[in-house]
Amino acid sequence: MEKLAKQVLFCSLLTALVLLPFPVIMSHLVEDESEFNYDVKSKRGPYNWGNIKPEWSICKNGSMQSPINLLNKRVQIAPHLGKLHINYQPSNATLRNRGHNIMLEWLAGTSYLQINETQYVLKQFHWHSPSEHTIDGRRFDLELHMVHEASSGEIAVIGMLYKAGRPDPLLSLLGNHIKAISDCTGAEIELGVLDPWLVSICRSRTQYYRYSGSLTTPPCTENVAWTVLTEVRYVSREQIRLLRVAVHDDSNARPLQPINNRLVKLYIPLQDSNRLVQR
Repeated sequence: MEKLAKQVLFCSLLTALVLLPFPVIMSHLVEDESEFNYDVKSKRGPYNWGNIKPEWSICKNGSMQSPINLLNKRVQIAPHLGKLHINYQPSNATLRNRGHNIMLEWLAGTSYLQINETQYVLKQFHWHSPSEHTIDGRRFDLELHMVHEASSGEIAVIGMLYKAGRPDPLLSLLGNHIKAISDCTGAEIELGVLDPWLVSICRSRTQYYRYSGSLTTPPCTENVAWTVLTEVRYVSREQIRLLRVAVHDDSNARPLQPINNRLVKLYIPLQDSNRLVQR
């Protein structure tokens, strides 16, 4: 309780200090809601992101934007993609209120996702509610984005979908910390060592969609390797509410973007795909 009280006090002090001319404080506000929001009727809303800054123009002009509706009747079954090659290690982590979402940043740089011969280092987790991707037109209650970056600057994101039900273990662990930085854009808490495997991905049996898309927030950078898991997990309604209240958003999900004839692949383990053929 003493630690939590100190965190709440820190958040209050940080809010006050934003009014002072300290560049170190202002540097945390690069991605706050003063730059963009999710109100579709706003001049800073998702339909206008591409007009806010020249470097964000791809948000309106891009042909490979995310999120998309994943249609099972249009996917290419691709067992050759192979099981997910993930190597996650416990790491020091920081929880930050970015104004438009809550971000869990991994600091060690020792965890990675490998696609073909490229290693993408795990950088951060963040959440969107409701989900940004849909499957056959169905939108879910929450989506976790696990963001990875290669040494070349290329980005790969794993998306995990959730529906309301029992509590999510990771959010249960983070609950009090999220409350401590609620309503405090730029506030952050050092969490110590956490294990990314708290998300419990079953590497050997996981089915997933794979396509080339973009970041779902400005600057909407394209050529992002997207992996969206088919397994839908559970999260409690209270945890969803906590994430929304923390950033004062009823929704922080970008509207669906055109597929534009992009190929979406669906990885199914070979033994499972053989059973599909035999039916």
